[in-house]
Amino acid sequence: MLETVIEAGADGVMTTFGVMKKYRNLIAGRVPVTLRLDGGPSLYREDWLAYTEWELLHSVEDALMLGASAVVLMAFIGIPVELKTLQIVASVASECMQANLPLLVEALPCPSPRIPDAKDSLAMASAARLAFEHGADYIKTYYTGSPESFRTVIENCPVPCLIAGGPRMNTVEETLEVVAGAMAAGASGVVFGRNIWQHNNPAGMVRALQRVIHGGASVAEAMQELG
Repeated sequence: MLETVIEAGADGVMTTFGVMKKYRNLIAGRVPVTLRLDGGPSLYREDWLAYTEWELLHSVEDALMLGASAVVLMAFIGIPVELKTLQIVASVASECMQANLPLLVEALPCPSPRIPDAKDSLAMASAARLAFEHGADYIKTYYTGSPESFRTVIENCPVPCLIAGGPRMNTVEETLEVVAGAMAAGASGVVFGRNIWQHNNPAGMVRALQRVIHGGASVAEAMQELG
């Protein structure tokens, strides 16, 4: 899969320590890699966005040793680990600045008594802003459903924002419409996983995403990459 998406022209790869350690000879020098440094319990213990524990698992030194171009951390807003994740972001931001290594923060409002709708534009904008305030160089967050609502996120965050794909969407058209809407609102790109590698034509998906993000193509034009 790494070979497929790199050859298709992916701008970068976000991955884990183990994958980078195993496959760095395949990746090195071909595409920038963003390495995840943090983590929490598996889904066998706790649900996604409902974590009670979260830790820094790897270091900036590890990222430099493996040849990463950037690192990524989580900032969960509205659940018990909120402060822990913000502490990790703040600490790693300082180390990244010294190492001249960009820091991507995945800033996510989480369903909770004070956040009844995790896709609410004000909640998403607040999460992105908090991540920026604690040191993020750029943000990964969820699309809020429309260019108008996502513009609230963009306008409240002085650093570039990219959108997460989350679970695989129902259709290619839906996926590309989300991307086109985010780009129209001022997003800087996407960080997609399952919407690429769970598709039966991942290379075509990469090319289609490129046409929307870099070429300003319409959804219909981008879908030509998938036949």
